Amino acid sequence: MLYHISQFLDQWNVPGAGMWSYVSFRSLCALMLSLIISMWAGKRFITYMKRKRILEAARDAETDPFGVKKIGVPSMGGIVIIAAIVTPVLLLGKLTNVYILLLLLAVLWFGLLGFLDDRIKLRGNKDGLKPRYKLAGQFLLGIIVGVTLWQSPHAVVSGKVEKHVVNNHVVYKKSPAVKSTLTTVPFFKNNNVDYLETFSWIGDGKVKRACGWIFFVLVTTFVIMAVSNGANLNDGMDGMCAGNSAIIGTALGILAYVSGHIEFAAYLNVMYIPGTEEIVVFICAFVGALVGFLWFNAYPAKVFMGDTGSLAIGGVIAVTAIIIHKELMLPILCGIFLVESVSVLLQVGYAKYGNRRGQKLRVLKRAPFHDHFRVLQSDLRADTKYLIRKPTTALQENMITIRFWIVTILLAALTIITLKIR
Repeated sequence: MLYHISQFLDQWNVPGAGMWSYVSFRSLCALMLSLIISMWAGKRFITYMKRKRILEAARDAETDPFGVKKIGVPSMGGIVIIAAIVTPVLLLGKLTNVYILLLLLAVLWFGLLGFLDDRIKLRGNKDGLKPRYKLAGQFLLGIIVGVTLWQSPHAVVSGKVEKHVVNNHVVYKKSPAVKSTLTTVPFFKNNNVDYLETFSWIGDGKVKRACGWIFFVLVTTFVIMAVSNGANLNDGMDGMCAGNSAIIGTALGILAYVSGHIEFAAYLNVMYIPGTEEIVVFICAFVGALVGFLWFNAYPAKVFMGDTGSLAIGGVIAVTAIIIHKELMLPILCGIFLVESVSVLLQVGYAKYGNRRGQKLRVLKRAPFHDHFRVLQSDLRADTKYLIRKPTTALQENMITIRFWIVTILLAALTIITLKIR
């Protein structure tokens, strides 16, 4: 809103109006504002939830190896995160930008989906929203995002930017901005692949293009569902998901800025995607909201984000990566989310395999993966065979969280340097 007002005032040469056109200025303002909102609203949200006795018993001293009690902690703190993201974006973002609109839709859509799940759980049904409804909601948003990027005339890509020196002046020449199903593949010299080429056997023409875009929409849907569920599984310890996601968001913000800056795109030989620089405003609000939420969510947590927050966080990360055509880099950047998801699949699959053989089998001491480090050897069942029993001692929750943060920092750095490692 302020951006559009400033554009009007700038036409009348109002002093200071022009500074609002700078992405860097608005991004830093969004970061600070979201941080303040998250911290300010967080305290009031906790007080309100306790007064209304809308509380969650995550676990008590009987299940925690160190006797830590977490009884009567407010949940649905994701409402604070979403409010702290949306408010600065509405104030400072360019609301005619298709990418900003998609990200706002993603955070609100997944926030509502998670809110319904949390609400059902707090009313006594621990299973929450039925999985098929949750997956259907994720699938539908994936279709909407994919089709929008397919059909919107503003979602275009300049595949290549070249730097030339003409009369001692640097000139950047970019290829025409077109609709494209190109995506970046890490570690390869020719770092872009085109989904259309998957259907090269069809030949050229409308059928090939349609198949390529349909495949893109399906990939988009899969990525959104996978990342949002991965973030949801990662939200099992105080500060875990918020800290990891803030780090991931920072890396995505850097990639978005590079993709929308013609000079950096030329230097790094990445796709130039006009308009993605505006995503930095959203990402700064996203990171600020998460860091502010950590003020109350860090160990020992005074509030949990619930599915309201974790699903929204995963949705934002996935949609951002898809917009900047970096979705194939998510297995590295979101490596923690990937491991969490795989650990649950392996644990469930191996347990079912054991049941068919009349045995009790487990891959980990407990899943998701972060819970594996919080189990004492003495708590393991004697009638169950565990493939991985180490470490033999349980770790403090805050130690596990910080170590996961460190791993995510390393993965984020690796993701960024893959732009030069080819």
